[in-house]
Amino acid sequence: MKSLAALLTASLLAASAHAADAPAAPKVDLAKGAASYAAVCVACHAADGNSTVPLQPNLAQQHPEYLHKQMVEFKSGVRKDPIMQGFAAALSEEDSRNIAHWLASQKAKPGFAKERELVLMGERIYRGGIPDRQIPACAGCHSPNGAGIPSQYPRLSGQHADYTVKQLVAFRDGTRTNNAQMTGVAAKMNDREIKAVSDYIAGLR
Repeated sequence: MKSLAALLTASLLAASAHAADAPAAPKVDLAKGAASYAAVCVACHAADGNSTVPLQPNLAQQHPEYLHKQMVEFKSGVRKDPIMQGFAAALSEEDSRNIAHWLASQKAKPGFAKERELVLMGERIYRGGIPDRQIPACAGCHSPNGAGIPSQYPRLSGQHADYTVKQLVAFRDGTRTNNAQMTGVAAKMNDREIKAVSDYIAGLR
């Protein structure tokens, strides 16, 4: 028993030492994030991150790790968009993190689907994929209600259908190249399937 207790104590001490050596998570300042957002982002994405322009994404309540990654990749050119590259170039690492965390703290407004026939097809693809063409279900990564998985897969629920269509087409056509998994999925989808799943996503909540 004594040797077991000693072993457990040693394990706990080693774990504590490892935790102490791990780098601390970067600090964020939501007030600075709000100020930077108002100065740089508000014209396209609205005051609270709920964009009113169908081709500009809703950013409210998005996972901060995902938002930060996208801003870093716009800045580096890994993700290409002439407008976003210009804005991202003006942001420091700290600015990017602060903005991302401030946006994550904003409440997303619910969206809505438009076409019943498309929504039914979109629901089938989102929930079950298209097995005979090896197209996986979107819900597997983005969750059944579109909430996504923090730091891995973005929140999709309520996203503008026009924006989602634009991104899926960009993945399919090779003009957006910052996610190999999404490129592989979109490459197998036709225009109608992309439109259908995008319309369904818009109404998820």
